[in-house]
Amino acid sequence: MSGLRYPVVELRQYTLHPGQRDVLISLFDREFVESQEAAGIAIVGQFRDLDDPDRFVWIRGFASMPARAAALAAFYGGPVWKQHAAAANATMIDSDNVLLLRPASARAGFPAPAAPRPAAGQPATATPPSCLLVTIYYRDRPFGPAFTSFFENEARPLLAGSGAAPLAWLQTEYAENTFPALPVRTGEHVFAWLARFPSPGHLDAHLRAPAFSPALAGMITGKPQRLRLAPTGRSLLR
Repeated sequence: MSGLRYPVVELRQYTLHPGQRDVLISLFDREFVESQEAAGIAIVGQFRDLDDPDRFVWIRGFASMPARAAALAAFYGGPVWKQHAAAANATMIDSDNVLLLRPASARAGFPAPAAPRPAAGQPATATPPSCLLVTIYYRDRPFGPAFTSFFENEARPLLAGSGAAPLAWLQTEYAENTFPALPVRTGEHVFAWLARFPSPGHLDAHLRAPAFSPALAGMITGKPQRLRLAPTGRSLLR
């Protein structure tokens, strides 16, 4: 993928049956990382939601919407998914909470990984102590260039100064879903940014004393949604 690392991004939130999250994570990290990447899908990161023991969150990227269609068809029509689909689906109550996104500007995409992905089979003690904060803004109209400029020039420096330097900032991709077998959320306007923290304690300290521009409240609808996420042992984003 040239230019932006992932011009098309899916933010996927799965609601699982009680007690099944680690079952799915074990299966995912073992079977669904290299197999998706071989089909042309970038596995950006996979996470435990720190506020919901039955939620699994993961992010994947694509070179374009047509490339997304081809890659998803190859993976979900391929042997690895066919072999393990029943086991994966048995852990899930809902897998349709999916935001289709794109980088909000030429400098807003995900950075290159800081380190290679850990090898499969690493012990649970290798799980990193770091965590991720995903903040999602909503409003009743698209987030256009004016909001992106505000975020990059005003909000982002404030966030960086508070220890929450955004890694990437994304907005709704309005293109038609090129793989309708997997639904995505439609009729919404979102802007999401992601930041990494060295530990949950650092993240919580940031949330207790957020540093946002006062102008932000007038530019979004309602309260932002925040996801506090812990990387799995094989998450590339960590």
